[in-house]
Amino acid sequence: MKILMVCLGNICRSPLAEGVLRHLVNAQGLDWEIASAGTGDWHIGQAPDRRSVAVAKTYGYDISAQRARHFTRASFDQFDHILVMDKNNLKDVLGLAINQEQKQKVSLFLTDDAEVADPYYDNALFDPVFKIVEARCKQLIEDWK
Repeated sequence: MKILMVCLGNICRSPLAEGVLRHLVNAQGLDWEIASAGTGDWHIGQAPDRRSVAVAKTYGYDISAQRARHFTRASFDQFDHILVMDKNNLKDVLGLAINQEQKQKVSLFLTDDAEVADPYYDNALFDPVFKIVEARCKQLIEDWK
């Protein structure tokens, strides 16, 4: 199974989700491929935001080696599930889909139409965002394994 996490710049939320899910999947010996991307192209090739790296490290995850990439139409062919952090990015991702099969791969990361808040402009959000992401990653494993 190939899973892509998507947020705006691929430096805060989606790298956390990628790193946490990859760590948990590897710990359980699951043969899943996990990646992340951003709908914006500003940070391609950059490491995650230092605050995301720090909060992940606090909870025992190392995301420092990840590098931002841009979500493109080719991503639909490369992944089975595309999980998006918020509704604006969901709209942007779905806007690139060319058929129903591609659209069916896309959903919000959280259930019940909920969004993961973007912590970029509020340092206090990084810890609660991390906890939400980690809990959801654990649930995804239970749901999909």
